[in-house]
Amino acid sequence: MSFFPGFDLRRMDLPQGGHLRVRTAGSGPPLLLLHGNPQTHAMWHRVAPSLAERFTVICPDLRGYGQSHKPPASADHAPYAKREMAADMAALMTLLGHETFRVGSHDRGARVAHRLALDNPARVERLAVLDIVPTLEHFERTDMAFALGYYHWFWFAQPHPFPENLISAAPDLWWASHTSREPKGADFFDPAAAADYLAAIHDPAMIRGMCEDYRAAATIDLAHDRASRAAGIKVKCPMLVLWGARGKIGQWYQPLDVWRAYCANEVSGGPAPSGHYVAEEAPAEVLAAFGTFFG
Repeated sequence: MSFFPGFDLRRMDLPQGGHLRVRTAGSGPPLLLLHGNPQTHAMWHRVAPSLAERFTVICPDLRGYGQSHKPPASADHAPYAKREMAADMAALMTLLGHETFRVGSHDRGARVAHRLALDNPARVERLAVLDIVPTLEHFERTDMAFALGYYHWFWFAQPHPFPENLISAAPDLWWASHTSREPKGADFFDPAAAADYLAAIHDPAMIRGMCEDYRAAATIDLAHDRASRAAGIKVKCPMLVLWGARGKIGQWYQPLDVWRAYCANEVSGGPAPSGHYVAEEAPAEVLAAFGTFFG
């Protein structure tokens, strides 16, 4: 992808099995960037090259997405627990020689990053999350607005292979509908990035992985999150929380207040002039916030 100048692209095999597609560049403190749904690491293309001037930037595809490994569906959805997806990221950073690191994350990747910070408090130095509140908070506060606005959470979580069959029957139509929830539409996607996303959603295994991700969120992830809460386990590192001013997170919640209940350290941040796809709609603001927070 020419829109990642100076980046190396490779496949990395994980010691626990599976592989990740990973793009890396830069020098300096390591910064792991985790993407959202229904995307790939390509979502960072407008900010990663500038960040690589100051950091060692690592952009993987999450398990189940893009060109990374995609475990089959299972009754307990355990292969797609955020704990397992986070373990992939911890193993990746070990393979790359980074014992401690910073994390920037969006959407589903931010849910993985949240669990990564909970399970690896000595390794995650700083954590930025874009346009989410914790999964547990969403489900425990569910009302009509959330159920209608985030209807896909409940649709994707239906038993395999019902949602997969419907999406795979018309992936382009589904993509256009899903990503056009933004008030401005989805015309902000770079053509090269959109091509990478569309190639992924034409892979039935990726659709299955995406749905398993959401099934895990509605089952095993909640069990893990409730256990962490009962044990008083919180994010220990400083957090940056950004959300799209035109999106739903700021309408439904007070994001900084929500995250302060889940973090034992400083929580800062605010809205960006965007919808949900913050890093692609408002890259200058994300770069400025990341530069200050991670720098």
